[in-house]
Amino acid sequence: MKTSLPKQDIRILLLEGISQTAVETFKSAGYNQITHHKTSLPEAELKQSIAKAHIVGLRSRTQLTTRVLENARCLIAVGCFCIGTNQVDLGTTQRLGIPVFNAPYSNTRSVAELVLAEAIMLMRGIPQKNMQCHRGVWTKSALQSYELRNKTLGIIGYGHIGTQIGVLAESLGMRVIFHDVETKLPLGNARATNSLDELLQYADVVTLHVPETPTTEKMFGAREIAAMHQGAVLINASRGSVVDIDALAVALHNGHLKGAAVDVFPTEPKSHDEPFISPLVGLDNVILTPHIGGSTLEAQDNIGVEVANKLIRYSDNGSTVSAVNFPQVSLPEYAHSHRIMHIHRNVPGVLSHINELLSRSHINIETQFLQTNAELGYVVIDINTDENQALTLKNALATIPETLRSRVLY
Repeated sequence: MKTSLPKQDIRILLLEGISQTAVETFKSAGYNQITHHKTSLPEAELKQSIAKAHIVGLRSRTQLTTRVLENARCLIAVGCFCIGTNQVDLGTTQRLGIPVFNAPYSNTRSVAELVLAEAIMLMRGIPQKNMQCHRGVWTKSALQSYELRNKTLGIIGYGHIGTQIGVLAESLGMRVIFHDVETKLPLGNARATNSLDELLQYADVVTLHVPETPTTEKMFGAREIAAMHQGAVLINASRGSVVDIDALAVALHNGHLKGAAVDVFPTEPKSHDEPFISPLVGLDNVILTPHIGGSTLEAQDNIGVEVANKLIRYSDNGSTVSAVNFPQVSLPEYAHSHRIMHIHRNVPGVLSHINELLSRSHINIETQFLQTNAELGYVVIDINTDENQALTLKNALATIPETLRSRVLY
């Protein structure tokens, strides 16, 4: 069957050691032109590699800036094989009509387990005892060593990760309180606090699970740290911009906080060859991990399958469910029709122009889907016609002035 972009010609570029499950998922769906890099690429090499790619998959190190995207003339979709999408210029991809997909839930369990493990280690004072043993010091004592049972866990950001941490923490006998900017239904015996300050007053362990936005930048600074009670511990496995690291270092130096665990940082090395620099380096009461909250083999395998399937579904039938920058439609398939997609700037009159072209061509429309956001309009049309006429119509749709791209899917 003729399409404007045959599946065998679609080139896929996967970066940063994305799980082999993604490669296998693409291949099982009939995509064979796959380039798989184990690392991120320097910008100059990335520009060169992305120039002919139709689908790009990446994790958190690769930066798809406007400069890079301007070289991606063939690009139809981007897959972020992780939770975050801040490494992609979403404004530019939207302007170019390129949907961006991610995996917001596949590594939830991995992050939750790490946070609880760190809470146990910090409350027991294990980081300090570990470093003392490495120095040949034997301090066998129960002083400053506590169980999690009957302690209070304060969760800031009660989303998918926060709720799962709360459920697991309750199974260990913890009391769970949470604070969120939106009203959330508590799970188990968790309780919402009236304010962030109330949470900080009572929590023995504070864990952060908020997105990176202008309002969350350094939302946890000297004032919030001072509001935590003496001897509490702080865990950040959300975003590096959320915590004022310098203020945290001061509180750890002066003993106000018992300890901290930090997995994300304001500035992170872009490769294994770059040094890691932080004011928290060298502090015995701090657990430092290199942004691995969701980096378990199980999570990466699940993410590989999830994001690859989203990209395949978009490429095969046009569905855009869960795209972070694009009008979302879930599309059924009609075996005996041809499907054409049309992405355009969202201005009045485009749909009328599309239907006028269909009417002049005497083409019977079986179904038509339209979804818009502030910037984009996305139309998917199923038509009852032959292959050549479908391709002719696709080319005619491309002449509409506000068109960003059009394509015959099948």
